[in-house]
Amino acid sequence: MRKILILFLITLLFASCRQPGKKFYNIDSVASPKGTEIFQPNWENIAKNYKFPQWFVDGKFGIFIHWGVYAVPAFENEWYARNMYQKDSKVYEHHIATWGTQDKFGYKDFIPMFKAEKFNADEWAKLFKAAGAKYVVLVAEHHDGFSMYASDLNKWNAAQMGPKKDIVGLLKAAAEKEGLTFGLSTHRAENAWFYNGGMKFPSDVQDMDISLYGRRYADQTYTDDVAREWLTHTYELVNKYKPMLIWFDWTVNDSILMPYFNKFLAYYYNNALDWGEEVVVNTKQGYPTNIQVWDVERGKAENMMLFPWQTDTSVGKKSWCYIDGEENKTPEQIVHDLIDIVSKNGNLLLNIGPRADGTITDEQKNILLSIGEWLNINGESIYETRCWKKFGEGETESTKGSFSDNKATAYTAQDMRFTTKGNDFYVITLNWDNEILVKSLNKGTVNDAKILDVSLLGSKEKIDWKLTDKGLVLRFPSTKPCDYAYSFKVSFNKKVGEHLQSEATNEVMKHGG
Repeated sequence: MRKILILFLITLLFASCRQPGKKFYNIDSVASPKGTEIFQPNWENIAKNYKFPQWFVDGKFGIFIHWGVYAVPAFENEWYARNMYQKDSKVYEHHIATWGTQDKFGYKDFIPMFKAEKFNADEWAKLFKAAGAKYVVLVAEHHDGFSMYASDLNKWNAAQMGPKKDIVGLLKAAAEKEGLTFGLSTHRAENAWFYNGGMKFPSDVQDMDISLYGRRYADQTYTDDVAREWLTHTYELVNKYKPMLIWFDWTVNDSILMPYFNKFLAYYYNNALDWGEEVVVNTKQGYPTNIQVWDVERGKAENMMLFPWQTDTSVGKKSWCYIDGEENKTPEQIVHDLIDIVSKNGNLLLNIGPRADGTITDEQKNILLSIGEWLNINGESIYETRCWKKFGEGETESTKGSFSDNKATAYTAQDMRFTTKGNDFYVITLNWDNEILVKSLNKGTVNDAKILDVSLLGSKEKIDWKLTDKGLVLRFPSTKPCDYAYSFKVSFNKKVGEHLQSEATNEVMKHGG
């Protein structure tokens, strides 16, 4: 009888641990809690069963948020936690001069100062909606190892320390109330080596009881033990918050991590089937572009891509998080990038960096609102559109590749990008002039399609046009409808250019992020 009772108690304990929110996650299985296991951890199976969500390919524009303990020192960038332990670095010297030596004042000591006392999730969500964003992605945990959510696996989290709020949960509720799709980012894998510099001189990193500082690995190598820990934390995010998008940094293509990442993909996609939702995963390199979304950091694809892809970049030129002395891009530059990206079958995930108290700077607010004003007029040429047979035309070469987008490109009116929606063809010209010649829409291309109407979004003036052997001539009206980038809408009686071969490619840049 005693043995039966003991077995019963063990079974009860095991069952309770399997429920969402508990510390046990069966990472040896890719089946959802309901037992769904259509997706398996191999690329062939995933490619056969996965499809890109309509909300993602229609939405085009999302907001990324880097916010955490690193906003307290607000110096250089979000890698403060690593660089303050890199001897002779600028951050190392700054930290000693400002806060004291690393054995007396370590990164963990910033946590009580990260209070988020003015954080208002509803205000944030309303701002993002006004900016024209369709989805929001919050960094749930950066390389520093501090979770912005109520983790059962990591005691160093915002629900127990610092703000003492479940930031992820609060923003998810606020975003969904505004009709925005909610996603998150996790950089848990990078925590394993992030603080290793602190092992080379007296610092609090050498206190192995401080689990915030991870494994302190000497270099960016991984073990199966770390991979299993990473997968457990990732399962927790899926179970607790049901994000519609999860974004990962570059090291998930590591040879040790990759099999575990394939397990994550299968587990996440199986859960989405139970939820009745379609979800997105973002990685920078190493994975097929038909099983998740290829992401380019601070740059753009050179060509139009066969499958949906994404640029992640920041309003700030220097940092992803809030820092003193940040320099921000102009709304015009960001809108130009958005247009170029969408014409190539991509999305733009635009980052902001709030202050430690939870407020967003007026400059970044105003930039977001300016983008929203442009989208209020021109959104028809962006949202729910699809790319054409070619992304555009013009002689000005746009920036391409990772880490290339800080410098704005000086476009002319002959630099234009194309999008389509049904029988409507949008010519978005990147500057203003008297007239433009759309060479791609010549009589041979238009063929037997008939132009029913031509208009300029935001303008009530009649648009003069003429179809010639050399292309479609479009005359500009007398008044600009907006401050930059102008969207001509050419309505045909049928889809135009269907006989042309698409220039879309599946060949990604070697260094996509």
